[in-house]
Amino acid sequence: MSTNLFVGNLTFATTNRQLEAIFAEYGEVADAQVITDRDTGRSRGFGFVEMASTEAAEKAISSLNGREFDGRQLKVNVAKPRSN
Repeated sequence: MSTNLFVGNLTFATTNRQLEAIFAEYGEVADAQVITDRDTGRSRGFGFVEMASTEAAEKAISSLNGREFDGRQLKVNVAKPRSN
């Protein structure tokens, strides 16, 4: 079962490919997306990564939460379902 992770405190220059590469070290990445502003197209500084397994997600959280990437400490946790 896949697990969706929230990744915060990304630099505005981080790309989807870079985000995927960071998490691929810990297991199969089903999807990685940096969220951008719809008007400017500029990164909003956070994204989501869908890990193919719960085990890979847990490994990524424990390894990457608080780790420095491009001069910033990443915030990584299980994404909360979107409330409409």
